[in-house]
Amino acid sequence: MKIFRIPQFTVLILFLTTPVLAQSEAEYDVKEFYDKMEVDIPMRDGIKLHTTIYTPKDNSSEYPILMQRTPYSSKPYGEDQFRSKIGPNEILMKEGNIIVYQDVRGRWMSEGKYDNMRAYIPNKKGKEVDEASDTYDTIEWLIKNVENNNGKVGTWGISYPGFYATYSLLSGHPALKAASPQASIGDFFFDDFHHNGAYLLSYWRATAVFGYQKDKPTDSSWYDFPKLGTEDQYQFFLDNGPLSNLDKYYKEDNEFWQQLKEHPNYDEFWQKRGIVQHFKNTKIKPAVMFVGGLFDAEDLYGPFALYKNIEENSDNYNSIVFGPWSHGDWARESGRQGVGNVYFGDSISTHFQRDYETEFFNHFLKKKTKDMLKLAEAHIYDTGAREWNDYSEWPPKNITSKTWYLGDNQKLTEEATDNEEKFVSDPEKPVSYNNEIKMVFTPREYMTGDQRFAARRPDVLVFETEVLEEDMKLAGPIEAMLKVATTGSAADWVVKVIDIYPPDAENYEETMPHLKMSNYHMMVRSEVMRGRFRESFENPKAFEPNKKTDVNITLQGINHTFKKGHKLQIQIQSTWFPLIDRNPQTFVDNIFEAKEEDFQKQTHTVYGDSAIKFSVIEE
Repeated sequence: MKIFRIPQFTVLILFLTTPVLAQSEAEYDVKEFYDKMEVDIPMRDGIKLHTTIYTPKDNSSEYPILMQRTPYSSKPYGEDQFRSKIGPNEILMKEGNIIVYQDVRGRWMSEGKYDNMRAYIPNKKGKEVDEASDTYDTIEWLIKNVENNNGKVGTWGISYPGFYATYSLLSGHPALKAASPQASIGDFFFDDFHHNGAYLLSYWRATAVFGYQKDKPTDSSWYDFPKLGTEDQYQFFLDNGPLSNLDKYYKEDNEFWQQLKEHPNYDEFWQKRGIVQHFKNTKIKPAVMFVGGLFDAEDLYGPFALYKNIEENSDNYNSIVFGPWSHGDWARESGRQGVGNVYFGDSISTHFQRDYETEFFNHFLKKKTKDMLKLAEAHIYDTGAREWNDYSEWPPKNITSKTWYLGDNQKLTEEATDNEEKFVSDPEKPVSYNNEIKMVFTPREYMTGDQRFAARRPDVLVFETEVLEEDMKLAGPIEAMLKVATTGSAADWVVKVIDIYPPDAENYEETMPHLKMSNYHMMVRSEVMRGRFRESFENPKAFEPNKKTDVNITLQGINHTFKKGHKLQIQIQSTWFPLIDRNPQTFVDNIFEAKEEDFQKQTHTVYGDSAIKFSVIEE
């Protein structure tokens, strides 16, 4: 991982780095094999975007162009300053490709005004611009001006750069032949800063990165992170109270903070900035390989949703790879692949980089054959069986539906019951999303975190199977169809799917010293629904107190075998702090403007005809 030092704060920004190699691998001197030049490429409206170009010193061949557009800086600046690693992975770097990095409009050394998730303009007129036109103009310049290019371009990026790689598909440039958006943002109302309308408070400090404008090109950071004076994130946000009290950290000059506060619903502002919907009516021609981590706390929604929309509306080469990774893990290789306390296998990122990423780009950018690339359309890791699965589509075809209901005595039953489970939800004592005292920039490890601490709280409902007598393989998204009531007029609903390890489970090297894998409650998937959006994300609606109400939640896809001797558990709760902000449990027009007195203790009810629907693979 690469650590970027920014004033007043140290941030682990894993998604903007090129791959970090295992220590045993030989060092590679980029400067020995590549030349570097920096140019400011003019866009159609006259704004110039700073672009760094690495070209192989060996000019006896023609090379494709691999491009990453980023808001996180194309550093290091200066033609005599080189990155230690370039390109999507080491193999592509050593094979020889023209590698391009560009500061997007309004960031770092590029001119113009930055627009966080700039809205796509389908039918641009005159000098109208968006990230698609900036991509088109950049490719056009590169093809015409960079020597020894073969006329083919590929784009890639992780996280926000992955969003720009997705955006490149809308550019329409004929030289763009392949794109690999990795952990791409799909829509800020469902990725990163919101999940189903619930505000991701855990990303609050990242608002500093995206909210401040600069007045001129710069090679230095123009934003600072707020000084919090504590290492206890839970207590910090609890002590600060309502979201409106956080205004003392971000003033009006932080545009993104103002946008978050002014647009609490899925209104036109957010709808225009989503990229997913633009693939419903657009035929995509370049080949695409979406990449994601099954334990990516930041961008799990985007890759699944983007792949699905392209698959339904285009006939291009469209594929998806999901491994047992957290955010960006596939771009580095540490030997053992673990997430949090759980170990999944060895050299998993190397397999992806060598057998999928490199094969993908080389096939579409270097080979002249018209044969289709012979890789699985969906290459998905089974996070329970610890093995890769190949599917002809995602979700896979050979599935049967399996529905459990929430019975009494903490049991999952195969038939609906008249059971009613009640719990008191107190905004002053919210359920934590993990059991650690820490201050993190963005959450990660909780995605496989031990949930025993939550199962033992009175405000978390638990339902589970008996000990499994044989393996049970689940694949695809999960549908939670809750029947609930509350004494208040507002509530959040959180559903977690847990794999309970057997008592004799052995510890991994990754297991924290104070934990044991014996009876470990590994979170496999989780999701929240802000109850006010249960019928419409555009038009929130209060709960009628004490009235039985439907709340449906889609949990993103899993590919997980619950092994013989394990148990499957469902946890249901109403607070998940400070991953998401606290719901006042009193309906207000805008939670960002809620007052202290709006936060009220309420009693919630979950009914036994609530259903959790899985897809089971019969083997």
